[in-house]
Amino acid sequence: MERREFLSTAGLVAVTPLRIGDFGLRNPQSAIRNQTPALSPQVFAQRIQRAQEELKSRKLDLLVVEPSTNFQYFAGYNPGRSERLILLMIPATGVPAIVCPSFEVERIKRNTTISDARGWEEQEDPWLLVAKAGQEMKPRGRAGEVAVEPTTSYQSYVRLTTKLRGWIPRDGSPVTERLRILKSPEEIALIRQAIAATEASIAATFSQLAVGMSERDVAALMSREMASRGSPGGGLVQFGQSSALPHGGPSAGQLARETVVLIDAGSRVEGYTSDITRTIWFGDAPSDEFKKVYNIVHDAQTAAIENAKPGVTQCQQVDRAARKVITDAGYGQYFTHRLGHGMGMDGHEPPYMVEGNTLLLEPGIVFTDEPGIYQLGKFGVRIEDDCMMTATGVEVLSHRPTKL
Repeated sequence: MERREFLSTAGLVAVTPLRIGDFGLRNPQSAIRNQTPALSPQVFAQRIQRAQEELKSRKLDLLVVEPSTNFQYFAGYNPGRSERLILLMIPATGVPAIVCPSFEVERIKRNTTISDARGWEEQEDPWLLVAKAGQEMKPRGRAGEVAVEPTTSYQSYVRLTTKLRGWIPRDGSPVTERLRILKSPEEIALIRQAIAATEASIAATFSQLAVGMSERDVAALMSREMASRGSPGGGLVQFGQSSALPHGGPSAGQLARETVVLIDAGSRVEGYTSDITRTIWFGDAPSDEFKKVYNIVHDAQTAAIENAKPGVTQCQQVDRAARKVITDAGYGQYFTHRLGHGMGMDGHEPPYMVEGNTLLLEPGIVFTDEPGIYQLGKFGVRIEDDCMMTATGVEVLSHRPTKL
């Protein structure tokens, strides 16, 4: 098989060996080695306090959370869901508690920052213990309002509404989204680490492309590169016409020269993610059409970055700014998805850069900027970088490729 030679971020092939610096990484390995340690208990104590303040501001009395990303956000650990109930209960005033099977109490205490773990025996109805805890947390003289975490199972919701007497269920999404949407410095540091690992892994994967490899081969290679950097992850790999499918691949199709290769990847560090897409030309020289489309997508990404102002710009306006560039260039019908999404503990989370979202961008919001043009039967181009809104404008956390 033919070994891949050098690919620049813009997608060109040359004859010199690949240099990590050509992908915008000044010293990626040192950045990855110096990973920030796990978040301290103080961070989670502050999150509980902020949750309680948010509950009070919304006139809510209790937040209940099953094992999920939000459970991990508040407790520092996600024990996972099963047929046995585990439930985090955060009152607006007082100490939070976790209801769990008795044999799980020790595991919960060792791995979470919640000291009050209440166990139920196998032959017991766990919701009776939830009801008892709820009575302790309920405001006196009136019905309580309980915010239900948005990914709660239907079965648990039914039990909650039938067993928890004197409580009125409310949607907990506004509470959890508001807390998680603004990233703390500790969270930003971990996101930066995940980005560094992903950029280095994509660069290393591109350097090893060879004729005859399948999309699956390259996807597996990329996952190994991420694992070798202590940041597990993976993503989409698409060759040629497959790149025109925004969520296509990986398939068994083989790589040939003079074609497009798109990699959309993300990895994870201490629970925090990255999400980066690079589209390159595998061969001697990119076609004129590829260069034209690539540069239009790059300009659209730039327009979104330059348009975004803290406390002024709505999420939908960022989408509009990028979409206008692509539409004015005559490719509007080929930009078929929203501009981007929030990113943090989940690869996709609020806020979403999409028409209809009037949320104002605030300092601390992390989001992707990923315009694309997808021409079925030909090829697709997507460039995705991770951005953070600051007090002065957008900071691009990843390293943007250059135009062709």
